Amino acid sequence: MAKLEIASFNLNSAKIAQEFGADRVELCAGMEVGGTTPSDEDVLAARKLLTIQLNVMIRPRGGDFVYTDEEFTAMKRDILRIKDMGIDGFVFGILNADNTVNESKNRELVELALPFPCTFHRAFDEVFDFRKALEDVISCGFTTILTSGCEPNVDLGLRNLVELVKLSNDRIVIMPGGGLRSSNVAHLLDKTKATYFHSSAITDGSDTAVGDEVTKLRSQL
Repeated sequence: MAKLEIASFNLNSAKIAQEFGADRVELCAGMEVGGTTPSDEDVLAARKLLTIQLNVMIRPRGGDFVYTDEEFTAMKRDILRIKDMGIDGFVFGILNADNTVNESKNRELVELALPFPCTFHRAFDEVFDFRKALEDVISCGFTTILTSGCEPNVDLGLRNLVELVKLSNDRIVIMPGGGLRSSNVAHLLDKTKATYFHSSAITDGSDTAVGDEVTKLRSQL
């Protein structure tokens, strides 16, 4: 059975994710920019609230994924601080100016995060050569890639997602996400054979997961 991660931009969303059957919460702030590092207060509160796994996004701002030295230093500080808060993993991704994977900086963060696993987030969807990027991300020590298949959403990226799962050859988890809903998850599962799926489960225009949508997603995996 495949597993379900719910991107949660507030504590209520995290609570709903758990209550309605998610396997893991990805806690973020900044929904309007696709997710940023949440506050310490929210991380600690989420840890008290949840018995399921809790991954935390490390992203100092919205926009591109090319970071200054100051931003990179802030990311390192955030990881060192948050890893003592009882979380289960981190989510981040750094690119070079040419949209290739910045291996040295990502590797440094992955090593800093040990023993916690790390997910390379949808910065992956900005790369030009996803086959090379896949190998680069694996070499950095990530355990998961969150991706829509280098297209705006999982439906458009389906073909690439199928290829990524095959190319990964169980060396890393390819987690489809980006426009994933109960209306398409069964088709994505059938075609990709992925083992983990990612959704915000937001269907009502708010910033909070909808319990019924989480249930429908869970029931099809």
